[in-house]
Parts: sequence; structure tokens; C-alpha cells
Amino acid sequence: MSFPEILIIAVGLAMDAFAVSIGAGTLTSMRGIRSKVRLAFHFGMFQFLMPVIGWFLGNTVQTYVEMYDHWIAMILLSYIGIKMIYESFGKSGEAKQDPSKGKSLIILSIATSIDALAVGFTLAMLNVSIWYPCIIIGIVTGILSIIGIQLGARLGIRFGKTMELFGGLVLIAIGIKILIQHVS
Repeated sequence: MSFPEILIIAVGLAMDAFAVSIGAGTLTSMRGIRSKVRLAFHFGMFQFLMPVIGWFLGNTVQTYVEMYDHWIAMILLSYIGIKMIYESFGKSGEAKQDPSKGKSLIILSIATSIDALAVGFTLAMLNVSIWYPCIIIGIVTGILSIIGIQLGARLGIRFGKTMELFGGLVLIAIGIKILIQHVS
């Protein structure tokens, strides 16, 4: 598999993480460098690990995972999106939960990387070595996540609570898009 092919796959896989990063960047809790790096690192790490897991599992559980992966991603993204929408109606001074910590970080990381699991299955079936593509996928996702967080932060400063509401709606829309793509 050539570098341009891997890069195209990496960018495609990173788009969900990029969109979620924009939404997360709108939150005031994401203003510190540690939060930004932590979120981008975890998104990149999960995008690196999921294809590895998919590659090692290969054909053994593919049919079981394919039947439910889109539902899992939709539920996880909708959960975080609804939580963001609910918090957008709170008082301006209230501290928002940092999506780069705890349960939210794990949920977002898994939800944005489930498609990468399927890519790992595919690479196993094509007898492609897994390490080089996964490194590229992880790095591209991390970089695009940082860019998304920065973009979201600028939008959040300019538009405030409206962007928090919009960020939650974007997460739910991404979840619905994943579900529709897999069902149809």
C-alpha cells in the first residue's frame, strides 16, 4: 500500500475526530494546552490502536462487530452531544466538564475510532503490514485534532454558548451520519 493511499485513508478516518475536536474546542474547559494535547493525543492513539486490534482480530469477529459498530458510535456520540447541549443552557460562569478527561475522553476516543477497527479488518484481509499505516493514521488524526480544537476555540470565543450548543448538535449529527451510512 503506497503512502498516498495510506494518507487518504488516514485523513478520511480523522474527519470524525476533527469534527468532534471543533466541538470540544468551543468549550471554555479546553482553553489550556494540556487539555488540547491530551484530547488530540488520545484521538490519535485510539486511531492508531483500533486498526491494530481490527487487524489482529481479522475475520474472526468481523461479522459480529459490523452488525453493531454504527449503533455504538451513534449512541456514544449522541450521549456526549446531548450532554453538551444540556450544559450550553447552564449559567455562563459554571464550569463545564473537560472532554479531555475521564469518561468523556474515553467515550469520544472510542466513538471517533470505531471505523478504524474496520480498516484494520480490511488491511488484514489484504495482507498489508499494519504498523506503518497505523502510525500514519495516528499522526494525521492527532494533527487534525489539534487544528480542530484551535478552530473550535476561536469560534467558541467569538460565539460563546451558541457554539457549545452547535458542538453538541454536530456530535449528534456525526453519530446519525455514521448510522445512516452503515444502514443504507
